Amino acid sequence: MAGDHAKAVEAVRAALKPIHDEAVTRELDAIPVVRLQDVTEGRLRLGNVEKSGLRTVGRVLEAGPYRLRQIPGVGQRTVDQMLAAARRLSEAVHETVAVHIDVDRPEPSTTALVMALHVLVEAGPDTRRAVDRAAALSERLGPLLVDARPAAGRFGMLLAGQEKRARALAAVNEIRSLVEEAEQAGMPELLAQASVDLLRGSSSDIAAWVDFELRSAEYYSLLAEISGRLPDEAAAEGFLPDEIAERVRTQHLDDTHRRVSLRGYQAFGARFALAQRKVILGDEMGLGKTIQAIAVLAHLASEGQSHFMVVCPASVLVNWTREIEARSALRVTVLHGPDRHYAFADWKGRGGVGVTTFDALRGFPAPGGGEVGLLVVDEAHSVKNPKAKRSQSVALWTERCERSLFMTGTPMENRVVEFRNLVQMLHGEVADSLGERDALAGSVAFRKAVAPVYLRRNQEDVLTELPSLQQTDEWEELSAPDEEAYREAVRAGNFMAMRRAAYMRPEKSAKLDRLREIVQEAGENGQKTVVFSYFKDVLGVVKAALAESPAAGIAVFGPLTGSVAAGRRQQIVDDFAGVSGPAVLLAQIQAAGVGLNMQAASVVIICEPQIKPTIEHQAVARAHRMGQVRPVRVHRLLATGGVDERMVGMLEEKTRLFDAYARRSVVAEATPDAVDVSDTDLARRIVEEEQARLGMSDERPTAAE
Repeated sequence: MAGDHAKAVEAVRAALKPIHDEAVTRELDAIPVVRLQDVTEGRLRLGNVEKSGLRTVGRVLEAGPYRLRQIPGVGQRTVDQMLAAARRLSEAVHETVAVHIDVDRPEPSTTALVMALHVLVEAGPDTRRAVDRAAALSERLGPLLVDARPAAGRFGMLLAGQEKRARALAAVNEIRSLVEEAEQAGMPELLAQASVDLLRGSSSDIAAWVDFELRSAEYYSLLAEISGRLPDEAAAEGFLPDEIAERVRTQHLDDTHRRVSLRGYQAFGARFALAQRKVILGDEMGLGKTIQAIAVLAHLASEGQSHFMVVCPASVLVNWTREIEARSALRVTVLHGPDRHYAFADWKGRGGVGVTTFDALRGFPAPGGGEVGLLVVDEAHSVKNPKAKRSQSVALWTERCERSLFMTGTPMENRVVEFRNLVQMLHGEVADSLGERDALAGSVAFRKAVAPVYLRRNQEDVLTELPSLQQTDEWEELSAPDEEAYREAVRAGNFMAMRRAAYMRPEKSAKLDRLREIVQEAGENGQKTVVFSYFKDVLGVVKAALAESPAAGIAVFGPLTGSVAAGRRQQIVDDFAGVSGPAVLLAQIQAAGVGLNMQAASVVIICEPQIKPTIEHQAVARAHRMGQVRPVRVHRLLATGGVDERMVGMLEEKTRLFDAYARRSVVAEATPDAVDVSDTDLARRIVEEEQARLGMSDERPTAAE
């Protein structure tokens, strides 16, 4: 089994090498030859070298010593110094250059790499666990097998001395004990399954590419691990002081109850929470704070902890539930809605992870000491005001829990008063020592002062090989007014009204609440956002909501709709791109999906799922394209239990594989209708099914508009 894993890893390395070498060559060809002066502290004279046509470091290395020696005025000493400096730059590029896999332009080399990675990603964390356990067992068995060698036959035991015979018999007993222990732990089955998974291979290149699109972060995580090209260690560790970083590094992290692999910086974040016990994880949006929290929960469960609590805004409650279910073996109970007190009693009796909202938490009795293994508080900046009831409730729970993990993507360096309030709940001494001067002295001084409780990493520091596109489905639970508007649309048989019902009661809209949160957090990080919707009236509601939200200071452009003249559309996009700092562009998806480049935006919000997947893909491509320098994050807002869920299910089931293949062809790009299911048939089916689900089958619909 270990051999099978080694072969799979070697296949990735073999597929990676030509792609990496090509990337290195491109990088060296982009470095002007004058940079060699920096390496040699200005000792080289390169005028004649440039005149000879060797204008880049790559060209110098390609030329070699003989060609360089032919250049007038260039002696052997200069050639030696020049090549030595060029090789030093080449080594540095080899260590730092990142390989990016372009899903929209698959080539034979990248396809080979994706397929090789697919084998290991499909095998999953259990395979890595099996390899580690096999290695540990082999290490323990090695010396024992040597000692037990005389016991392999009667003749050997007769020739061995008394001391060797005794050692051999003791080794045999120890081997038998280890084998029994391994069998009881299910090692034979684990190793056999790992071998089967590794030998299965990819079913096809299309399947591998589709899986890469769905789980690209796992592919890149594995690629970084195998290649050894990891982010700067100090940056990955949040520039923590050495003594704290060392304590975190030595913290064990158990993955028994976890179903997902972690990137190095994510594993460090989970260890930080475990080692420091009560902390704030402040990673920039998009770095996987939820995964790190799940890793902490899984570890504590392996240590025997039985009860955990996650507190979050209502807008992300469903996301938390689904993430825990998908990425761990932990039991999840939603403590929300009219039956929340019954659910709370069930959670107390059976254990697992309770997921609740800030408001609902206030109605539950605070735990006794040691009863809850970990309290996770998502969007923790929401409880920065100590006078608010939700803040007081969280503070009480934090006091009663031995471990707490606060999470926020909002940078806190310039908000010392608010930040001190959060730290006060976790570590009073650190909060008391934190003053305005720490922030004024700069982020390094600030981080040193709060290092015992605060860890923050930025994308540019740790995502050296993360794909440029991350897609997240944001599942929201409809509020009571949302549900009322939705039922009215279903009763009327109005498909389009069903799709936009979640925005028709803006004062209590769950989707709008989440949209505002995403825009605000993007703004806090200085990022621009594009908001897409099929419906003009939805964009109008969004514009009004943003004007009234905490993100009101962010400039809003648009809406850009089909009724806006083509020239004016481009002007709106240019104005949006020209703003210094955060901004929001509102755009009707079919009007903005073709011809406009929006690469100034690094956050994309899609207000509702689209009937045609190609329309959504083309719209996202406006931001995710050449010229984009930051990873693009796409948030698709979806409502549970209704039209959104049915559309997503139907479209994924029927068109995902075909669309993923076909959209790479010129024909598919030119004729998006060719790969989309019928609008009318889909609308009719969904209306009928929703009327049946809501008990309205006997009511005659007016139209499936």
